[in-house]
Amino acid sequence: MSTPIESVMHLLQFTDSTFPVGTFSFSNGLETAAYAGIVTDAATLREFTESQARQAAFTDGVAAIHSHRNFLAGNYEGIAEADRMLLRYKMNAEARLMLQRMGKKLAELAAKLFNSPLIARWLQGINDSEVPGTYPVGQGITYAAAGVSEMDMFCAHQYGVINMVLSAALRIVRVSHYDTQKILFDLASQTAGYYEEAAKMELRDMNAFFPQLDIIASLHEKGNMRMFMN
Repeated sequence: MSTPIESVMHLLQFTDSTFPVGTFSFSNGLETAAYAGIVTDAATLREFTESQARQAAFTDGVAAIHSHRNFLAGNYEGIAEADRMLLRYKMNAEARLMLQRMGKKLAELAAKLFNSPLIARWLQGINDSEVPGTYPVGQGITYAAAGVSEMDMFCAHQYGVINMVLSAALRIVRVSHYDTQKILFDLASQTAGYYEEAAKMELRDMNAFFPQLDIIASLHEKGNMRMFMN
């Protein structure tokens, strides 16, 4: 088990932009939103990012919480159930691709970092196509293995979603670092409420009704701008 200081160090490592899971390759739909004139400045970027954070909290975040709990309980079937169910809530192909591609990278890396039979079994399940290997589930079990608390893991997950969008925005929207940092700072105030709600939810309670985001993602599949994978 990690000491409190080691857990903080692991938390910082896993949320660093250089952590090699491929987050830089995705924009969470922002590329198409910018191309279509939906996101054009700091104000519209904030609205878009807030929507992404809320959707992620009550789908990906719930799955990550249940995976974290099941890892600590040594329950592989619970991890696999969260993994399979989360993918059913992703309506567009690019969202599924993003979660699975990043999830497999995280699984491979976690297997190198931890001597954990559960992580090794999950990676084998991904390779055998028995489980989809979604990134939030990988976060849940990896952070649990590192001794990071459930709440801190959820915060790291939300930070990652927000930061993915804002990092992409610096390349495709007319905003500055000051703008993106202010958005990140402001949206942090919502995380506690999201966690309190998500922590009480069962997997069947996950909800992802943000049709605009799914429409944007579907347009990107045949769009003209392809700096990002989604």
